[in-house]
Order: sequence, then structure tokens, then C-alpha cells
Amino acid sequence: MRAELHSLVQGLLILPRLRVQNANTLSSPHTWGFPAPSAFTGLMTALERKLGADSGLAFHGVGVICHGYQTQTNGDYIQRFNLSRNPVDKDGGTAAIVEEGRIHLDLTLVFGVSGNALAQNDDALEKRAADIGRALETMRVAGGTLIPPPAGHYTPKPLLTTLPEGEDERAARFRSLRRRWLPGFALVARDDLLRSHHASLRETEPGATLLDAWLDKSRLNHWPETGDGGQVVWRHSRQQGEGWIVPIPVGYGAISELHPAGSVANARDAAAPFRFVESLYSLGEWISPHRLQDAADLLWYSNYDAELGVYRCRNDYQAPSPSTQNDLGVEA
Repeated sequence: MRAELHSLVQGLLILPRLRVQNANTLSSPHTWGFPAPSAFTGLMTALERKLGADSGLAFHGVGVICHGYQTQTNGDYIQRFNLSRNPVDKDGGTAAIVEEGRIHLDLTLVFGVSGNALAQNDDALEKRAADIGRALETMRVAGGTLIPPPAGHYTPKPLLTTLPEGEDERAARFRSLRRRWLPGFALVARDDLLRSHHASLRETEPGATLLDAWLDKSRLNHWPETGDGGQVVWRHSRQQGEGWIVPIPVGYGAISELHPAGSVANARDAAAPFRFVESLYSLGEWISPHRLQDAADLLWYSNYDAELGVYRCRNDYQAPSPSTQNDLGVEA
């Protein structure tokens, strides 16, 4: 799929330094801290629909770079969400408090696009990018609201640019673009780490499951070891150089058959087929954009497996082997 995505993406739509207020930080029943990738693939679909079929652009994936965040929590060791009390109900009584997790974000969104709109000149592309940026201002981003930058604060303009067809020219163009996303961290998928950790767990615990591996990799484990001098030394499971690994929800798995449209009471959309699902989980990693080698490393896209009933957000990042990296962590 990486090669297919690489060939599909003819250009990039970059919406830089978006200030999002009160985005949803409860990404799944078991994770919190940042919106799920499905929030941004859903935003991509909603933006494409809002622009309409006459826009001349097709969207193939979305990349997320976070420059800053502020979780709406309080506490020291145990964090508690800052909750707001709703207005009184119709009888004048106190309304129940519904727990909501909120976060303020500073994001750059990068959309992989194609279409005849990319054949326009630079001035037309600049105007088109500005129009799309204004259209996004009327939408929700992961449940949050876009707010304007502070007065006098410089903000880069939206950019719609083509990617050259030649591999060397394309790589050079992407390297020049990724500098604009510093400082920041890009979210990429690390399914490979989950599989390798599961294999290592099964060496000592043959009955270990993928869920055991995910839970073990999602926490910081400490254990004592006796050193050469007889002293007890505490070790932990996150060693230096392993990266900023996080548990993330990556989509949904079906737990029922697909019901015809309108056959399930109280469904949100009575015109679409309905299916009960549960969350799917994997591992992700926050990496600096200068470690990305191609747009396909950054972009998340939706994938559907009809046979398994799996609705997944996928990312084709390929971690370089340590032997191919230089001292800066960049592939040689």
C-alpha cells in the first residue's frame, strides 16, 4: 500500500500552526492524551466533501504534526480532567456532570492530494490554499474549535504545492518542506513494535497475547536486579533510544453483522448501514519530522477489510534500521 499511496499523492496541502481549543483528548475507552487518528481522517473526509466534487482535488491521507499542547487537567501524580457544570435542566435542577477530556493543540495538518487543480500556476495554488484554510475555520477539528492567532503573531500561510515526478527531485522537495514543521513531532504507526514485543514476551510466557504485549508496552515497568557488587539496582522497561512510544486506537472491529439502513433504532444516520463495533489498538511513535523520508511516512489513511469487518486507520512509516542511521538519527 505504501507504493500505491506514493504514486497517488501528486501534491501536498499544508495547513500550518492551527490553534485548536478544547479538542477531544479521550481517544478511546482505554487511551487518552491526544485525539485518535480517526479524528483526522474523518476531518479529511469532511473537508473533501465540503469543498465539493468541483474542487479538482482528491484527498488520500493526512499527516499530523503537533507543536504544542495543553491538557485541561489538574493534579500532580494522578491527573483529573477539568470539568464544566452544565446549565440547570428544564425542571430547574442541577444537571449531571458528563466527564469530558479536553486539550488545546497547536497543529500542522498535511494532506496528500491529487487532481487537476494542481496544474494551476503558483498564484492560483496560493489562492486555493487560502480558500481551503478559510473553509476549515468553519469546521471542528477533533471536536475542537479553531481560534485565530494572537494579534501581531506571525503565522505561516496555507500551502498547496505539487511534488515532482522524479524520485530525487521529490525527495529534495519533501526535505525542504519538512523543515517548516520544526520544532514539532509527527505521529506515525509502529505496528512492528507490537509484533516484535509480542514475540519477545512469548519466549518467557508462551501464553502471552497481543493484548498482553500492548499493555506491557503501554506502561513503565520497574524491577530490581542485583549488581556485581551485591547492590540492588532498579531497571525499567523504557530504555534510552527506544523512542516516544504511545498506545493509540487505530480504528474499529465489527462485533455484529451489517444491518440495513434504518433498521436500528436511534442510529445517528438512518440513511447508512449500521454495525456495532469495538475499538482496535496498536502502538504509535512521536518522531521529529526531520526523520521522515517521504510523504508516505507521514500520511494516515482509511482502510476497510470487508471479510474481517475491520475499519482501520493505517500509516506506512518504515523505521530505518540502526545500521543505516547517522548520529542525528537520519537515514544515511
